[in-house]
Amino acid sequence: MTSIDAPASLSRSTASRPDAGTDPSGARTTPAGTGARPAPAGVDPAELHGPVLAWFDQHARDLPWRRPEAGAWGVMVSEFMLQQTPVVRVLPVYEQWLARWPRPADLAAEPPGEAVRAWGRLGYPRRALRLHAAAVAIRDRHHGDVPSDHGQLLALPGIGEYTAAAVASFAYGQRHAVLDTNVRRVLARAASGVQYPPNATTAAERRLARELLPDDEATAARWAAASMELGALVCTAKNEDCGRCPVADRCAWLLAGKPAHDGPPRRGQTYAGTDRQVRGRLLAVLRDAPGPVPQSALDAVWDEPVQRGRALDGLVSDGLVEPLDGGRYRLPLT
Repeated sequence: MTSIDAPASLSRSTASRPDAGTDPSGARTTPAGTGARPAPAGVDPAELHGPVLAWFDQHARDLPWRRPEAGAWGVMVSEFMLQQTPVVRVLPVYEQWLARWPRPADLAAEPPGEAVRAWGRLGYPRRALRLHAAAVAIRDRHHGDVPSDHGQLLALPGIGEYTAAAVASFAYGQRHAVLDTNVRRVLARAASGVQYPPNATTAAERRLARELLPDDEATAARWAAASMELGALVCTAKNEDCGRCPVADRCAWLLAGKPAHDGPPRRGQTYAGTDRQVRGRLLAVLRDAPGPVPQSALDAVWDEPVQRGRALDGLVSDGLVEPLDGGRYRLPLT
């Protein structure tokens, strides 16, 4: 594995909404758990930085969005794709996407439906529309270059606080608290002594993350990537491998005897039989078709008409599908 030095190589290790974390498979998911406590008075950030950064130098995965040639656009694409999706599923789609649309203006020149088509089976296809809208805004407002300013990133369509901080940090080497669930889980355990972070990011968590940021920009950016990788590979939501953790000897949760989660039950995600599954099947028909498809082609993929109709209406409402005269449908052109 290579050491992470250049700013563009600092990108995401794994797969939130633009603003959440990963399950043990590597997919970033909505956070879950109890409220984080303030950092213990004796926590010394420097005691965490050195071991975690040294571990990262040895164990960081060689992912394409971490390489210098990925640039800010490659980092941004990866951030959208890795939301709630495992790395292994993202990799082939990411490579195809960047080969077809190496710059934001290349994607912006295509209809949004092509972004949905190329998204394939990554799931949550509204991300494709948001990424297309961001590309259009980058072309129109920023001369085709992903902005480095955090505020300008935050103003782009589909960009939340997490994604703006991630792109600014991983692509441009800036000092930001990058809080996906992997990082939040590491900080909850190592610094706050609890098993899981809260359901939603709290002000206390943001304050703790800022307090633990290294002062130097480049080191802070490496810390953001390193703590995220640690949460993805070692300090996982289930079956954490404390024997491989570089800060096990100073982890507040481990030193307290790994007290069990005592907050609300952690929510699992279901897929089979849900509207999400129906939407996916309907979109698959449209992605595979060279042009508009008749209602009958959509009816054939799901037997239950009420759920099928609800799913189709949702796709239309979300802008993922355009209804045409004669009961036909297509991916959006505008």
